[in-house]
Amino acid sequence: MWNQVFAGVIGAPSEAEFPTKPYTTLDTTPVSREKPYLFLDAQDQYQVRVPSAQTSTRGASWENVLTPGRTIPLSEFFVARPSDSVQTINTQLARGRHLLLTPGVYDVAQSISVKRARTVVLGIGHATLTAVGGSTPLQVADVPGVIIAGVTIDAGTQLSPVLLQVGKKNGNNGAGNTDPSDPTTLSDVYFRVGGPHIGKADISLEVNSDHVLIDHTWVWRADHGIEGFQATPSAGTPTLAATES
Repeated sequence: MWNQVFAGVIGAPSEAEFPTKPYTTLDTTPVSREKPYLFLDAQDQYQVRVPSAQTSTRGASWENVLTPGRTIPLSEFFVARPSDSVQTINTQLARGRHLLLTPGVYDVAQSISVKRARTVVLGIGHATLTAVGGSTPLQVADVPGVIIAGVTIDAGTQLSPVLLQVGKKNGNNGAGNTDPSDPTTLSDVYFRVGGPHIGKADISLEVNSDHVLIDHTWVWRADHGIEGFQATPSAGTPTLAATES
């Protein structure tokens, strides 16, 4: 009924007795990327560390040296607040800035569009994007190296076709525009249908691009929130969808 998978973990249990002992153990992790994080440097300036994607790793990358990657000064981010409009956020993204979502609930009536390769969208404090009017709160273009991390996406009261879309169906007419060495990465990205209000969504996460790394996601219909409310099929059942670009 359950299975534990250990990938590149030093001291992991043996899988020799599988399935009596339900362990699957891989000597290395095929592809991984650690989540970006905000920190203060030696000059008390805020920076965002963005780890690089790695292949065939074993153990902690930061045990003896700094994890390979790049450091981006906070000045290159648009620091958004829930009061900022989607138009303002999209304008800043179009100007080449990254996006830091501060804690709070963002009402999103049109898509936040991430179109530039290697853009970082980092949420802190479970920043929440709530669909308004049946919108798709977050869309990522079919480009390499985009990182979405630490974001919760809530379905709204009107049916959304998708809550997060990575690449458009046949958006490049079959031409690849992704990079296996720098995959688009979703880290700690959560989806909720229901909870504080009756949520409606057809698809929670739709992936049309190649080379997308998903590291910890939670896609669920909330069983809490409105007292006495019981979900029905008409409220929209969240699903995952993945296609080849």
